[in-house]
Amino acid sequence: MPTIEYSGIKIEVDDEGYLINFDAWNEKVAFALAEREGIKELTEERMDIIKFIRDYYKRYNHFPILRSVCKNIHQPKECVDEQFIEPIKAWKIAGLQKPDEVTLAYLQFKQVPT
Repeated sequence: MPTIEYSGIKIEVDDEGYLINFDAWNEKVAFALAEREGIKELTEERMDIIKFIRDYYKRYNHFPILRSVCKNIHQPKECVDEQFIEPIKAWKIAGLQKPDEVTLAYLQFKQVPT
């Protein structure tokens, strides 16, 4: 299992970069995961997205509809795309484990496969 070292902490991720332990997440971990995903800065807007995704997932065990993320944090309706380019990056930085195939398709193509 790969380990990321960042600011004196070690973070265990799987081979695709998903955090192994949901409860090990904090803002330092988010910065490390963002760096691994090629995102150099986690702005306040990006952290709002990440925190909403985590809270929603923790509460409902499901990824929120992308437009609802933006609506709930009072950002433009395409905020996830504008801030991360790929919603899967937001998922990873939020410290969620690898999604199932249906969720992965939704994150990649914004539609549920038929």
